[in-house]
Amino acid sequence: MSIRRIDVGPRMSQIVIHGDTVYLAGQVGQPTGNVASQTRDILAAVDELLAKAGSDKTKILQAIIWLADMTTFAEMNAEWDKWVPQGNTPARATGEAKLATPEYLVEVIITAAI
Repeated sequence: MSIRRIDVGPRMSQIVIHGDTVYLAGQVGQPTGNVASQTRDILAAVDELLAKAGSDKTKILQAIIWLADMTTFAEMNAEWDKWVPQGNTPARATGEAKLATPEYLVEVIITAAI
């Protein structure tokens, strides 16, 4: 089976497609603002990347969400709930992690079907 990479950089690709599965690199928002604004940035980027891959948010299989602080879980969920397509919600896990820089408050990793 072939592997296709989109938006290839020196360290990582933003999109990797293997067969009918799309893997997105971890997405972070603008390092300013709060969890809600960063989540909105991320979800907009996910929409754009999935479109480049020939997919969309109704085909998301799994979402892994990392929060810098679990006390912001409800704030992130408020944005997620507005965005995620009801009836097509993916398997999802959310945990707390120290992210790449202190300015990043949330990171989302997506796996989807084509």
